[in-house]
Amino acid sequence: MNVALLEITGRPGDMSDRTVRNLINGATRRPIGRTRRALEAVFRCPLRDLGFEPPSTAAPPEDPVERRQFITAGTALALTSAAPALGAPRRIGVSDIERLQRRFADIIAKDHRHGGQLGIEQKAAALADEALALQDSGNASQRIRKQVYASAAAFRSSAMWAAIDGRRFDDATRHMRVAQELAEMAGDPYIKFRIWSHAGAMFRHMGRPADAATANEVARRLGITRQDPMFASLGLARQGAIYGAAGDGAATRRAFDQAQDAMLRADPGAQRPVWMNAFYDQAELDSLALSANLALGDFERAEAHGHRCLAALRPHMHRSKAIATTRVARAQLEQGDVEPAVATAMSVPVDAAARHPRVVGMLRAFGSRLEVIAPDTALTHTWTQYAHATWRQPA
Repeated sequence: MNVALLEITGRPGDMSDRTVRNLINGATRRPIGRTRRALEAVFRCPLRDLGFEPPSTAAPPEDPVERRQFITAGTALALTSAAPALGAPRRIGVSDIERLQRRFADIIAKDHRHGGQLGIEQKAAALADEALALQDSGNASQRIRKQVYASAAAFRSSAMWAAIDGRRFDDATRHMRVAQELAEMAGDPYIKFRIWSHAGAMFRHMGRPADAATANEVARRLGITRQDPMFASLGLARQGAIYGAAGDGAATRRAFDQAQDAMLRADPGAQRPVWMNAFYDQAELDSLALSANLALGDFERAEAHGHRCLAALRPHMHRSKAIATTRVARAQLEQGDVEPAVATAMSVPVDAAARHPRVVGMLRAFGSRLEVIAPDTALTHTWTQYAHATWRQPA
């Protein structure tokens, strides 16, 4: 509203948060003067259409709840429409960036709960497109425009990760290319790190360790890894996972030792992007070490890292817990501990066991290996019945 008044009158607006609260809760039923002009400019419609009384009428007040619903919907329309407000283009500002960041945090939370779902991928891609549409909806400073591009890149990188997690690698590659272009336009080293680090993980899951190492090295060469040891730690841990996939045990152990050292040097209270704070910690480092040692065939070490991971996981990390539990089960099975392995595998939450593509694939591999290690046993029969009942559930 203040930006609209500046554009209409040439003078800064003086609307406060109290003004807005009074409009929303119904305390102000008949806005006049500058308030009216600002409302009509922001929402691009007459005051009556917003549920308020024009100054010259004495109509009964509208239900404040209905007014709040209309304003909420109108705000979304105002943010995405490219039509000028009363002949003047709207101003894209900090509030728009904050709105995008809140929606990005919601995507991150959904990913940690469900992971790999096509719906998350599609939603993240749609939000990236919405952020780009915002660029054409009004005027903005170069700093704000870069932040909008960074938000679009962040959404695309989340779409990329959801596709990787869901084993939709062609889609992931497509999202990666768009995200990289947007990140360059934004000039944001943090989102560049995320995209290239995701690329390394993608190539590792595709069985292309050389490409994985090269992509991850791009992330590790960014200046933020020298400024913040936490980013250095993540880059080293993912490099360790790549070395494990390539079968290089000495390089794997060296990378994880360095990753641990960097994490211990990092300031836990430093300001970092929401995506970094949401997932990378000691539990994730141990999860990557679990994966690497499982690939190397060092099953005892893998299981130890797995138990450390599960003990340290934060409550919201549902997807990570399912993956780590499945890997621990495989490590136990390969050591000949069949009974605890089956019990561990059956403890994976049914939702993940039935719907998460990566978890489903690992559990099926577990079942195939169980039939080799313990054929025609009661435990194998129990697992077969459980798996059949679980995977028959609708997705």
